[in-house]
Amino acid sequence: MLLPLYTAIGERFHHKKEPRDDRATIEGALTDAGLPTDLADAMDDPGYDEALRASHKDGMDRVGYDVGTPVISVQGASFFGPVVSPIPRGDAAGRLWDGVLLVSGTDGFFELKRSRTRDPVFD
Repeated sequence: MLLPLYTAIGERFHHKKEPRDDRATIEGALTDAGLPTDLADAMDDPGYDEALRASHKDGMDRVGYDVGTPVISVQGASFFGPVVSPIPRGDAAGRLWDGVLLVSGTDGFFELKRSRTRDPVFD
């Protein structure tokens, strides 16, 4: 159920430009994903704060605090990224993943980056 919710939230935030801190936005995304809207109660429930902070700290401790998100961990190495737009599909996605595996296995590899030359493409 996470992928449909992640997709629905992304659709509402990025395509429809709906407010991120608005309960109606989250309830709409939950509905789009076929989930109960009362899950939006978690937005204001401080009971999740400690676990969320611990999870975020774990991810950032792995990669360092001089980067952003997303963070992935592969074969014991953690990196910021990949940030790709439009996303590759099929064989192109496999080639990208092969590259991620290659750099994750390269001792001393830290960073590969360039400036963005276009706005995100959501296909």
